[in-house]
Amino acid sequence: MSFKRHIPNIVTLLNLLSGSIAVIFAVNGNFIIAALFVFLGVFFDFFDGLLARKLNVQSPLGIQLDSLADLVTSGVVPGIVMFQLISEATNSPKLGMNSDSWNSVFHWEAFKLPILPLIGLFITLASAYRLAKFNIDEDQQSYFKGLPVPANTLVILSLPLIIEFQNNDIINAMIYNKWFLIGLTLLSCYLLNSNIKLFALKFKNWGFKDNAVRYIFILLSMVLLIVLHFAAIPLVIILYILLSLVTQSKI
Repeated sequence: MSFKRHIPNIVTLLNLLSGSIAVIFAVNGNFIIAALFVFLGVFFDFFDGLLARKLNVQSPLGIQLDSLADLVTSGVVPGIVMFQLISEATNSPKLGMNSDSWNSVFHWEAFKLPILPLIGLFITLASAYRLAKFNIDEDQQSYFKGLPVPANTLVILSLPLIIEFQNNDIINAMIYNKWFLIGLTLLSCYLLNSNIKLFALKFKNWGFKDNAVRYIFILLSMVLLIVLHFAAIPLVIILYILLSLVTQSKI
């Protein structure tokens, strides 16, 4: 049995491992380290498919494994992060128990479950639905239908990074507005499962004519990231959607 057929799956499992570690840090409110492991997972997610194509070892198992890994890294983690952000924005009580006793779980008056922040977990549900649809949709070979879950995750994870590193009072106030967070959550759920055609960053050749929109997107994204740093991430995703809409007939 050739070892090379397992290489893409090993990379996919590294994506899952990264996402699982990110879950632990996100639950504990350490968004910076969580984001670091999510970015690492997204990196592995990009290369597992690339390796599978280059090694010509694509398989149904790899497709399913890839979606399961993405659900954790790009589904569970952003849902938890949004839950935590809405909790902070609404000054909700911390999720958990009032008592450290194991038996306290049977005393429901000690149980705390903030309701409004649970809206953030809609991102997890929408991501799972989007991934399931993708697996049975044979049309999405050269383009995406709806926003890919890693792209949506980058937007959500950028919020705590902007707060931490941009240090802009106006932007921070907007991010900590509960209605902004709830609105962004609902918008994310819609975009993930919309029928909007979005171009894929897959190059069949390196010619500019066939890949003009991809080269323009990469160039503008680099400029935005250099100038605006983490605050550029949501703008990059908006740019991605707008360029896709403008070039719908060519996708």
